Amino acid sequence: MTPIPPAVLSEALGHAVSDKRLEVLRRVGESGSISQAARDAGISYKAAWQAIDTLSNLSGQTLVERTVGGSGGGGARITPQGLHLLALADELAQARGAVLARFAGETAALPFGLGLRTSMRNQLPCRVEAVEPLGPDDPTVLVRLRTPGQALLTSSVTRESVDLLALRAGLEVLVLCKATAVRMGRGEATEAEDAPGQCVLHGRIERLARGDGRDEVVLALDGGGQWVGFANHPFAARKGQRAWAIMASSALVVGLAG
Repeated sequence: MTPIPPAVLSEALGHAVSDKRLEVLRRVGESGSISQAARDAGISYKAAWQAIDTLSNLSGQTLVERTVGGSGGGGARITPQGLHLLALADELAQARGAVLARFAGETAALPFGLGLRTSMRNQLPCRVEAVEPLGPDDPTVLVRLRTPGQALLTSSVTRESVDLLALRAGLEVLVLCKATAVRMGRGEATEAEDAPGQCVLHGRIERLARGDGRDEVVLALDGGGQWVGFANHPFAARKGQRAWAIMASSALVVGLAG
């Protein structure tokens, strides 16, 4: 089994006490089914896959594998890395309980930020490649980021954010983006799409959900990880085809492990 590096473990287990993603992973291990895990956790099938995708992105490992055959026609199997992640989550929960018990009677609530969960579906570990001020008096800075697949992203942030997060070249960070800020296209992005102020990621279509006005696309990124966005309906593409995701640099948020 390939071990999960400590740096990414802290991302995947950052909210282990309150995060429903770990509950979904645990229920997949118990039932061998994503749909059953979703029902048991009281969430939609799509949300269950989102939970698995996010945890897989954060840990940098495949935590759930699809299975085929059998009376049910197939299902899902938790990997050794997934079991390892759950075991660590259990130990963290026990350690937290012991600490809170020692401070019983005092204010045990965590500050809001330490228990923060976000609606941003796109979360991808990246490495800071450069931090570039736009000018001596410009309040914003461009943070250049390298993805696991070696794509280059840029995030436009304020100087204050750079200082507060101590952003520097070589730092491991988490890049977040709302799915609604991402536009999907088929094939390879052209120079017109890869324009200044825009970021482009490439991969293959992993899932496609048709809607009335827009279709939701889940992209399996080159180099690992997933990215979610939308395309105008009907999106003339199918699973497995090459596609790209584009979003503004201002839509990318840079975060650090708490």
